[in-house]
Amino acid sequence: VLGDLYQAVYELGGNLSGEHGIGGKRVKAMFAHMTAEQKNIVVAIKQAFDPKCIMNPDKIIPLM
Repeated sequence: VLGDLYQAVYELGGNLSGEHGIGGKRVKAMFAHMTAEQKNIVVAIKQAFDPKCIMNPDKIIPLM
């Protein structure tokens, strides 16, 4: 059901989000619907603020 819901959200022009960011539950669905440029921006922001990946380890960036 979640896959269908996420697909509908993107088809309507929306994006996935969460009150504390995107973690393990939504990251695969989020990246499945992002362009390469959008993925690169997410990685660049993460690396700029957390170059050692110590904040929320095993979340978005390690799953890429």
